[in-house]
Amino acid sequence: MSDRTININVPVLARVEGEGALDIRVEDGRITDLKLRIFEPPRLFEKLLEGRHYSEVPDIVTRICGICPVAYQMSAVYAFEALFATQITPWIDAMRRAYYCGEWIESHALHIHLLALPDFLGYSSAPEMAKQFPDEVRRGLKLQGLGNELIKLFGARSVNPVGVKVGGFHKVPNETSVAALVERLRSALPDAKGLLEWVATLNFPDRTQKFVSVTLQNPVEYPINMLDTTLVTSAGHNLEINAFEAYFKESQIPHSTALHSHLDGSPYLVGPLARLNLNYEQLHDEIKASLSNTKISFPSDNPYHNIVARAAEIYYSLLEAVRLLEDYTSPATAAVEVTPKAGSAYGCSEAPRGTLWHRYEVNDDGIITFARLVPPTSQNQARIEEDLRLSLEALGLDNDEVTLRQHAEQVIRNYDPCISCATHFIDLTVTRN
Repeated sequence: MSDRTININVPVLARVEGEGALDIRVEDGRITDLKLRIFEPPRLFEKLLEGRHYSEVPDIVTRICGICPVAYQMSAVYAFEALFATQITPWIDAMRRAYYCGEWIESHALHIHLLALPDFLGYSSAPEMAKQFPDEVRRGLKLQGLGNELIKLFGARSVNPVGVKVGGFHKVPNETSVAALVERLRSALPDAKGLLEWVATLNFPDRTQKFVSVTLQNPVEYPINMLDTTLVTSAGHNLEINAFEAYFKESQIPHSTALHSHLDGSPYLVGPLARLNLNYEQLHDEIKASLSNTKISFPSDNPYHNIVARAAEIYYSLLEAVRLLEDYTSPATAAVEVTPKAGSAYGCSEAPRGTLWHRYEVNDDGIITFARLVPPTSQNQARIEEDLRLSLEALGLDNDEVTLRQHAEQVIRNYDPCISCATHFIDLTVTRN
């Protein structure tokens, strides 16, 4: 192959959240340098939290992401409640789980139908795909809307919700509203089942890879919140939440403003596929029955099965929300009393994109003196680069630049990265020797 440099610019591509570039150097038919360069502007949320009262944190961190605000709220409130030894009621615990289910439904449905499916079906956009698959897209938008309604039920609004507080909720939803939503959730169960069975028939590239899966784990329930959970990995780790920093290391790299995370010096995977790989037995029987009728088995070492895991989690979240809400009765109070104290607060929950870890230092007055937030996308960055290298080499580096770029974009989109709130994608520079 001759030496050449090709610049491909995709200035606006609204099928991934963020802005970045991909540089690849190919020498003698192999990749010698690969950089997923992220130009994510500093958000400064960790510094903005310093000096704030713990009670302000849930409403501040929800602004970090418009798609997964519940995860940021939940990781924060779990951290403070663990430090303050706050004993929440069974009602609060159950309703938070239902609230979180809404976010999984909303986020997964959006990613599957508007961001990922066009890649698998050979379309450049969701509107183009909708012409051929109108019923499937309508079904996806219906599911996304139900997720938003479930978030709004507890959060007062579906974007940047404000209903959560340390100790519980600000308000108790009324029984009539809950009953009406439960019927809609129940009626959507066939849609979720159909979605799962449909995406399992997609033509997946045969790209098996070795990677370590990381997730929360609960011996009984599929992992969403921090209560009675530990961090587990497919490499055999079983860690308390406060041990995260001893094993998972973040580092700044020159070509990206997003930190890279490593476990024992290697990339790792968080998110739906990692959760399903390590928590398959905690799924509802209906979901396992649907998956057993497909050609896909879990644990899976094919990153493209992420979309199947997302569909399975939509189905799970609907079933779980119905279970939690079908016998709903209003409690006497929406929250319990909280007594702050000084110390280190550790919180963790499973955002749609993966494990979201928080640490706060709090003084005697409940004021934050330090905050560290580790989102799932930064944890997946090194794994994405590793996947890009393996996938492009397996595809064949002698392919034309359009083919390489399209394949690279699909690999990145498969992880549903939340790079920033922009709608730009990648410039691809390939240097061949």
